[in-house]
Amino acid sequence: MSSPATADSVWPRVAKLFLLLLQMCAPRASPQPHRCPNTCICTSDLLSCSRQTLQWVPQALPPTTTTLDLSHNALSRLHDHWLAALPHLEALHISHNQIQDLSPRAFHNASFLRHLDMSSNHLQAVERHYFEALVSLEELLLYDNHIKRVDENAFAKLSDLRKVYLSWNNLTTFPFHAVQGLGIHKLRTLDLSSNSLSSIPVEVLAALPENVGNGLYLHNNPIRCSCQLYLMLQRWNQRGFSSVKDFSEEHTCKVSDNVPRSLIKFLKHRDMFENCSASTEDPHLSHLEVVVGQPVLLTCNSSNSSLPHTASTSMWITPHHEPIKPPGNSNRSLEVHRNGSLRIAAAKPWLSGVYVGLAMNSPYNFSRMCEFNVTVLYPKAAGETFSTGLTTLLGCIVSLVLVIIYLYLTPCRCLGCCRRPAPLSPPQECSAQSSILSTTPPATDGPHRKASANKHVVFLEPIREAQNGKIRLALGEDFPDPKHPKVLQLKSDSESISSVFSDTPIVS
Repeated sequence: MSSPATADSVWPRVAKLFLLLLQMCAPRASPQPHRCPNTCICTSDLLSCSRQTLQWVPQALPPTTTTLDLSHNALSRLHDHWLAALPHLEALHISHNQIQDLSPRAFHNASFLRHLDMSSNHLQAVERHYFEALVSLEELLLYDNHIKRVDENAFAKLSDLRKVYLSWNNLTTFPFHAVQGLGIHKLRTLDLSSNSLSSIPVEVLAALPENVGNGLYLHNNPIRCSCQLYLMLQRWNQRGFSSVKDFSEEHTCKVSDNVPRSLIKFLKHRDMFENCSASTEDPHLSHLEVVVGQPVLLTCNSSNSSLPHTASTSMWITPHHEPIKPPGNSNRSLEVHRNGSLRIAAAKPWLSGVYVGLAMNSPYNFSRMCEFNVTVLYPKAAGETFSTGLTTLLGCIVSLVLVIIYLYLTPCRCLGCCRRPAPLSPPQECSAQSSILSTTPPATDGPHRKASANKHVVFLEPIREAQNGKIRLALGEDFPDPKHPKVLQLKSDSESISSVFSDTPIVS
């Protein structure tokens, strides 16, 4: 028989087992589907809550959303982890709101976000913690805010970032040396136009690869005028960089710091910089002319090279914006040696352009060593003695002689008239039309010739054609004398053709 203590310990276990059985037997409630917020429009993967005067982000957002549009509202704050319910979000539009600051964990749980539009808000700065969790971000739109400062590590962890728009803000400085941390091969657009930049480090910008310079927009800024700035932008313009070529008249510089509005369009009025001679030109750029087919070796001199001693390897950028790393490209037409030199196996016309040599200290830290402007020329012919002007004059003389020969020495077009001696009677027209379609009767020799006042038109009419001999008959239109009909002459094709185009009249 069990003791009372043992019975007391059994009953709680029985009660727990009974409750567990009730939970298992009770009907489960079906999961409620994620409903679309009342003020929004939902599709399969798109959630649009634009222009609804929202002050807070709606709750219970559909987890299938990949694009969320909250633009043109009255949002002033984004709480931490507010995107945790959207694991598949790729594009977020929060433009035209009233956001002034971002909490440290506002964009956590959004590792798949690739496009972020926060333009036309009230942001005052770009802090380091704002976007560091967006490791997949490719496009960042921050234009038309009140940004005065950008932290130098604000984009350090965004290795996939391709486009950054910071135009129409209040930037007075920008950490250009941190641009190399944006992913040197992926960054394509950095728009800093229409700000308050008064000075820029020309040396740092000139060392950037061409793919970055092509998309670095600096127009409409009060930058202090200098020869270094003019020569750099003029060089970018000659290379066809869209950042300078498309906005050449909007690039301004300030003549005097004491006069804030002393701005000139220095790329348009180049006479102001005539004293900026080649002596102030970039010393890293060297010019080299080679002949087609010759091998070329590009080596950076120690005097013109900024290669640090700690550099582990080298890399070259071709005129077609292709990186060439050791040992070279796939077909070995371009090879990079251990000492950092670049060898072109055979010079081709399409290989002309500027080659940039870079030293790699880390995966995203580069420094420029040197640049070569290579021009590939065709070899001149050994027996070439005529100049272009003399060749053109000789061609004109030959053409004039041919025109004179054609006008005055053209052979007679009617060989029959040229070869036949002049007849005693008035010359007849030397054409097939005059002999066939004549208004006078043809002259015949014979006793039975009768003059007829009627006008006859003699023509050829095929009335019978033999299958083998191709015989054709020529008849007159009428017969003046029924007792003496005209003789029908049988002719082959070749003979009829010669009679038609000869000056001998048809005999009847």
